Amino acid sequence: MTDSDTRQEHVAAPRVILGGVFMGLANLVPGVSGGTMILAMGLYDRFIEALADVTRLRLRREALVFLALIAFGALMALIALSGLAVTLVSEHRWVMYSLFIGMTLGGTPELWKACKPVSSGSFLAFSLALALMGTLAWGLQGAQIPETTITFVFMGVLGASSMILPGISGSYMLLIFGMYDVVVGSLSSSALKESPLESVKVLVPVAIGAALGMALLSNLLKHLLEKRPVSSHSVLLGLLLGSVLGLWPFQTSVNPDLAQRTFRKSVVMLVAGEDLAVVNAKYGLQIEAERAQQLRGTYEGLGAGELKQLGDELERFDPSGKQVAISIGLLLAGFGLTRMLGRRPSSNACSAVTRNR
Repeated sequence: MTDSDTRQEHVAAPRVILGGVFMGLANLVPGVSGGTMILAMGLYDRFIEALADVTRLRLRREALVFLALIAFGALMALIALSGLAVTLVSEHRWVMYSLFIGMTLGGTPELWKACKPVSSGSFLAFSLALALMGTLAWGLQGAQIPETTITFVFMGVLGASSMILPGISGSYMLLIFGMYDVVVGSLSSSALKESPLESVKVLVPVAIGAALGMALLSNLLKHLLEKRPVSSHSVLLGLLLGSVLGLWPFQTSVNPDLAQRTFRKSVVMLVAGEDLAVVNAKYGLQIEAERAQQLRGTYEGLGAGELKQLGDELERFDPSGKQVAISIGLLLAGFGLTRMLGRRPSSNACSAVTRNR
């Protein structure tokens, strides 16, 4: 590597780390794809190529450094912002959804450029991808699956898809299957500190699934982008647009207390007859005796799974004029932010990866 190449790599490093931060943040919010953020930062082609090479044991220094910087940025976002993201999604869902719908849609112009010339085949590919996302958004919403090791591995594969495929949000998939607060909540610093063993039981299988998913999907996507670039990007466009179908902003939790994993687990203990002082000490809460008695009476006879299902229930509400205006503003801000990040001197980030080093 020449001195010029080295200097260029050093200059690019902050941008790559920032791309990782946005990718990690996107993976925390239901409806936003980490792949979309990487695409917007102009790093998509390098990311797919580097990932495919490493999973095939082509350990080029450039690929390893690039992925290490991406991983560093993503890890910072996951650890530092996971608790905040869960809180914001649970308590201010319409605000977060409005912002990230805009950010997701901001990736459409880049994909549209790569979908030309439009043909009947590419239109069919787009339509099928859009229909798939509609099925996931409306047909599986509120599905409940058991919290097992196999389930967590599967969730890891879904998470990997969100890192690679623009428009596929791993956190959105977690929300659909009722696993969002379980997986994302295990990443928070408080969970890692207070219940490290429980977090490890969730995060290790998820990490294994993510590694398997990234290895398979990166090589498959690289092959498809090389062999069928227009059809492949049409599928990506359908996935991206379809990812916002189930994200109507103006909905809120029916049982906001139970939407918080820590509080819900405390309710499980209270219903089981555990002493209030023990519960408060275990989860760092300050539940008063009167409130504890009310919770015991309200949720008497319900198990952890039933309480979790109640916590996942959503209901729509009629927004005020002010909320509609703020929502539109946030949507436009999110769209503008993604487009601003997409302004770069490099070539089209959606181009097929054809370089062989």
